[in-house]
Amino acid sequence: MPHLPKPLTRALHAFMLLGAAILLGLHAVHLTADFPNHSRWMDWSKYTDEGWYGDGAIRHFQLGHWYVHGDFNPAAALPVWPFLEALVFHFTGVSLVSARALTVAVFACILAASWLLIARRIGNRTQAPLAASSAVLLLAANPFCFVFMRLAILEPLLILFTLLSLLAAQSFRPVSGPPGQSWLAATFIAIHRNLLPMLALGLLLPLMVLTKTTAIFLVPAVAWLLFASVGYRFLTFLRVGLPAATLGLGLWLLYFLVLIRPHFLLDYRYLFSANAYTGITRENFADVLLGTVKDGMWMGSILYPLALAAVFFACTRFRRMRNYPLIPTLILWATGYAAFLAYHNNLQPRYYLVVAVPFTLLVPVVLESLFVWQMPRVSSQSFAVLACGIVILAIAIPDARETLYFVRHPEYTLVEAAKQVHDYIADDLKQDPNHNPLVLSISGSDLSLMTGIHSICDDFGTLELQDRINQYRPGWYVAWNEIDDDKMDALTPLFHIERVAAFPAMDDPDRNLMILYRLDPTIVTPAHPRRRKPTPRPLRTKVGQQPSTTQLVH
Repeated sequence: MPHLPKPLTRALHAFMLLGAAILLGLHAVHLTADFPNHSRWMDWSKYTDEGWYGDGAIRHFQLGHWYVHGDFNPAAALPVWPFLEALVFHFTGVSLVSARALTVAVFACILAASWLLIARRIGNRTQAPLAASSAVLLLAANPFCFVFMRLAILEPLLILFTLLSLLAAQSFRPVSGPPGQSWLAATFIAIHRNLLPMLALGLLLPLMVLTKTTAIFLVPAVAWLLFASVGYRFLTFLRVGLPAATLGLGLWLLYFLVLIRPHFLLDYRYLFSANAYTGITRENFADVLLGTVKDGMWMGSILYPLALAAVFFACTRFRRMRNYPLIPTLILWATGYAAFLAYHNNLQPRYYLVVAVPFTLLVPVVLESLFVWQMPRVSSQSFAVLACGIVILAIAIPDARETLYFVRHPEYTLVEAAKQVHDYIADDLKQDPNHNPLVLSISGSDLSLMTGIHSICDDFGTLELQDRINQYRPGWYVAWNEIDDDKMDALTPLFHIERVAAFPAMDDPDRNLMILYRLDPTIVTPAHPRRRKPTPRPLRTKVGQQPSTTQLVH
């Protein structure tokens, strides 16, 4: 076979990286546009999550404090994302553009970390392997990543911290001492020579959990790569792994004992206890498992089957994977989080984003191991480089076309509806200055992010809805398409409800009309707050829920 010239190989790398850079830049275009309407991803987070999980930062600048008693306060358990948003808002002010720009910056870091993770695995850091450039291109071109990596939600930051944790685990080195060395001396030497990655890992692990509690399902992948990095030596793994784990647990406990337990324990339990709920039973086990696997097609109709094939190929050659530890690491990452999705039976597209990244990285890594590493002759390797490039481009080009379609056809129905709600309330306030401008809505936090309207949530909170309404006395209610019966039952004893405006927005047939109601008090009753049980009511609400699945708070 003819030898592929090095300049052509380098040109292929450069072409892929340039294409990835251009596609990354397109992620920052039309930042206030809707989540693409009439797409194949029906995820209700586009109505709620950007505001919910940034509420701590939003309220800090709009109200002067991040905490609203009795309302939904996820920042107590998940403080990392609102803290980063607050840093950005300090310079830009609260805005949807700033929040989404931060997410795009996180995605850029994801691409860089992915490239490093794959490029460093071979040891020759001066020449990046084809798999690294291919993975970056596939991530940047993927329309599934495009639509969710532009939302100010938790998953992108969790992915970044996971990649950084893997880079830290990859940086550990095996340590061997003289024969007869004491266990204590060997431990001291191992810690001394791996001090920096150990400190980094000990910091990143609690950051993962405080970004999204489901990060605990990703820890096995980090542990495996650490085990492989120290030469598959169990004692060395314990010598460096236990101190890193102890540091991470200690930092989390410090946060919990100093801030949460004395002040925000109820809010913490309210969110964190949702992880104890499962929608999988003996009766539906097979259906849930099949649905979990089938819904992975959201990641890409070509990419996902190739990823499953790569997993199958790697498992049939598991003994050889000892020399390529990144492959089982990525499989553990994807399967670990997929196991959580099946356990919760909450199969929403955005949760698959955490699975899509390792699967995307896995495809070029396994392709390269199949076509290049197992071909000893240089000419065969050169041909394999070209073959891998063709396969990757066959995936990336259709994906890039769909991504470009979304870029070229932006819609702004949600921000326009939010603006009209804001303008209506502002005009009414001029005529009736005594009417409370506070908005009650499931999408209230999103409205606050987009327009500055003050709001509380009508679905989640540590106080019962009727008590929360009685305490804060909102003057307005924003509902989607209709008022649910439980919301009506809570409002009617206290308010006369008048529908005053409606604004079309988004594409979900159950949520495509934003309706504004004016709330005028009827009677004044004393507040008798009743605390909710810590676990959110997953069967009561439809928010964030797909048909025939259960509700997960985060």
